[in-house]
Amino acid sequence: MADQVQQQYEAYPYPARDPRDEAKRLIVGSPSDLREINHYLYRGALDLTRPLRALVAGGGTGDAAIMLAQQLANAALDARVRLKPGERFHEVVYLDLSVAARKVAEARAEARGLTNLRFVTGSLLDLPRLAPGPYDYIDCCGVLHHLPDPAAGLAALVAALKPGAGLGLMLYGAYGRRGVYELQALLRDLAPGESLAARVGLARRLLGQLPASNWFRRNPFLTDHRLSDAELVDLLLHSQDRAYRVPEILDLVAGAGLKPVSFIEPLRYAPESYGSDPDLRRRYATLAPAARWAAAEALAGSMKTHVLYATLAGEPTQAESGPDMIPQLTKNSGPELARAVAASLTLRVEVGGITLQQPLPRLAPALLQRIDGRRPLAQIFAEVAASNAALEPAALRADWDQLYAAFAGFNLLLLRRAPA
Repeated sequence: MADQVQQQYEAYPYPARDPRDEAKRLIVGSPSDLREINHYLYRGALDLTRPLRALVAGGGTGDAAIMLAQQLANAALDARVRLKPGERFHEVVYLDLSVAARKVAEARAEARGLTNLRFVTGSLLDLPRLAPGPYDYIDCCGVLHHLPDPAAGLAALVAALKPGAGLGLMLYGAYGRRGVYELQALLRDLAPGESLAARVGLARRLLGQLPASNWFRRNPFLTDHRLSDAELVDLLLHSQDRAYRVPEILDLVAGAGLKPVSFIEPLRYAPESYGSDPDLRRRYATLAPAARWAAAEALAGSMKTHVLYATLAGEPTQAESGPDMIPQLTKNSGPELARAVAASLTLRVEVGGITLQQPLPRLAPALLQRIDGRRPLAQIFAEVAASNAALEPAALRADWDQLYAAFAGFNLLLLRRAPA
């Protein structure tokens, strides 16, 4: 089975990427955005004036490795790290089975002039020999669910973590992939022993003939296969593939000695996000965290992937709002958002085909206006208080807490500690 998986990604490197596009954009996302790693795994106190070593286990055509390597290269420049020619400060180790996918990732790194990436070909199960730890951070996005023994794969990664470090994981979600596995089984029955290229053509014809009642056709969240043959192969012709519900992910994580820090985006995993009935919301509030996350997954029905940050059990978790913390917005600027929410005092975000919304406090525009990624909370509070003479400190703090819960809940606002 491992040979079949490798052959698939040699023939159809995934996801389809053109290195020439690096000149016009950097693909960013979750997990493994450096701001998220800092916020969720290092309490906002990640010291990038010291070398950081990260592993991208299952690097594919390079999205996570390129994003993280570029962000770390920028951080080294900001810290004025002086390097000798050919020397690395921060290092990102890329590991993947596919030589074809690696070539794409290498070409993307070359297009960006990145020198902090080290490329290794092989299985994450062979990590101690190929790319031994320890690592300050490990990314494993879209890989464990393609292993015959996902628990063994996760255990191999955990063994390579430094004490106090953590992982960013992505696993397929069962509810949002409704219809996928019925078609996978059908295509296996229709084309036993045929080449992968022949099965791609067969799958395209089958998709054009699906009746209106078919669950794959009725699932509006399954669209990647329209982008390229590589996406279609990964979705419908994979030889080793499974999906998870939230309780199964939590069992997998706990079995590896990890504890969950946060699913992304946190408010998608809050059942109260999906309705306003006060009695239902009261009942949701009585549930334990794991049951709340599972309830939200069942209510949404659209989660085709799950992104989770996890750390070694007993280690520190995510950042908390303190006066020396610097809030940073992940999308849009503070002034832009201040103008956008001023009239309605409501944050609306479309996720998974649903528009979720959160009420914002009266001071939301004034607070957002001052979030620039440089001001610490103490300074923001002082400036807002100076322009509102009758404002009580407790009221200001309450408004901030409400604003933070809304924006951080959609992963739009993260924290980092001000440098000493």
